[in-house]
Amino acid sequence: MTVFFTSDTHFGDPRVLRIDKRPFKTVAEHDEALIANWNETVSPEDEVWHLGDFALHASPERIDELLSGLHGRKHLIAGNNDGPATLAAKGWDSVQAYAELNVGGRAVVMCHYAFRTWKNMGRGWIDLHGHSHAKLKPQTRQYDVGVDAWDYRPVSLETILSTRRRRAAAQA
Repeated sequence: MTVFFTSDTHFGDPRVLRIDKRPFKTVAEHDEALIANWNETVSPEDEVWHLGDFALHASPERIDELLSGLHGRKHLIAGNNDGPATLAAKGWDSVQAYAELNVGGRAVVMCHYAFRTWKNMGRGWIDLHGHSHAKLKPQTRQYDVGVDAWDYRPVSLETILSTRRRRAAAQA
């Protein structure tokens, strides 16, 4: 089992096509691509932590349909665009505003919003967040897990950490 992270899918939300300039012509094309990318990346046995802004203005039935069609056991860290239907959906294994997790010996804190400081940051803990749509310059050990930063798909902590190291080495 692999643990994946993602955020800011904004299923059903036409604003992301315009504001974030996502490369899709329609909301339906956007949603289909994100679902396909998710299911290509995540197996049914994997775990996914969605760090907020799953869907907005979607009916409870559409939210249930989305969650049942996405692979993995899913946890929600609530975001500012997660309405009552998203928060109450049956497809989540858990729903909370903040969580701490140990992934492969690495401690992470998770919230929809990026922190300037976080628990045990001086002891190597990692901050995972969404909300910024890949537009926020990260601090050390701080990572945006949003779909805009990761080719519109969930990402593992191993990939996050190895990609950051490769980018740093290429800039040196």
